[in-house]
Amino acid sequence: MMTGILIALAAGLASATMFASIISGALISLVLFYLAPLPLMVAALGWGSSTALIGGVIAALGLGVIFGIPYTAAFALTVALPAWWLGHLTLLARPVSNDPQLANLSPALDWYPTGRILAWAAVFASITTISALLTLGTDADTINAALRHGLTRIMGNRASVPSGEADRVVDALVAIAPGAATIIAMMTLTLNLWLSAKITTTSGRMKRPWPDLRTTTLPRMILVALLVAVAFCFVGGLLAMMAQIVSSALLMAYAVTGFAVLHTVTQAFSGRAFVLGAAYAATLFIGWPLLGMISLGLADAVFGIRQAYWTRRGPPPMPTA
Repeated sequence: MMTGILIALAAGLASATMFASIISGALISLVLFYLAPLPLMVAALGWGSSTALIGGVIAALGLGVIFGIPYTAAFALTVALPAWWLGHLTLLARPVSNDPQLANLSPALDWYPTGRILAWAAVFASITTISALLTLGTDADTINAALRHGLTRIMGNRASVPSGEADRVVDALVAIAPGAATIIAMMTLTLNLWLSAKITTTSGRMKRPWPDLRTTTLPRMILVALLVAVAFCFVGGLLAMMAQIVSSALLMAYAVTGFAVLHTVTQAFSGRAFVLGAAYAATLFIGWPLLGMISLGLADAVFGIRQAYWTRRGPPPMPTA
């Protein structure tokens, strides 16, 4: 019990420090800010979700005492809550057999699907971005005006940019800002969960066998939710802005499944490492190949590309502990 409390305290302090480092304005602080959920996620996966919950509460209260209530709310919503809940879902399992005798003899477990965890990450990315925008205003015009004001100040510091061109750039950035912020939130949540799982697995603290991420599949209702969100993007106003955020989060989730498809269909390639490395590098440094991964993920959801591949070549191997 005492060990768990100490772990919770250490994880909470580390996470709060990383979150608050953004105040310094240093470039490294941006990296630490995005990695703030990592200590709590490691605590959740290695010592249980209750440990992450205690650490998150301690960190939120500490930030509130030092910086004020808004920091408490921001940390709790964007860091502590996702870290606790995603960690809880990752370790959620049920016995494969309903027979108590068989369950005691061979306690095989059916773990919470990685695709559903990915869907929850999209939910948290949407909530985080919507909450951040609502701090700027309660209607689309006010939010866009606040974004335009901030971006204009940034562009105004660049004397080499002509005024007319700067206005066009600002307008374009305002239009894509909600979606871009959602993509960043989705990427950082997914990366933090993957890193925390790697850390706890390497340390031997992970209670769940490492899943075969090639089999990650989003629930079918997510595709329906995406279509509805895309439709609402055209209604205008605050509702359209929220729909854009939700659409961006769900499309990023399909981009992740697109990479899972790529990992699957390149298994027999002799240059598989080069193909995968090039795909990741191009997505990271160029950006637009992400559209290909989204398309691949959507195509798999509709046409079952991986299922067809496994039908021809055999099912994927069982994950190892």
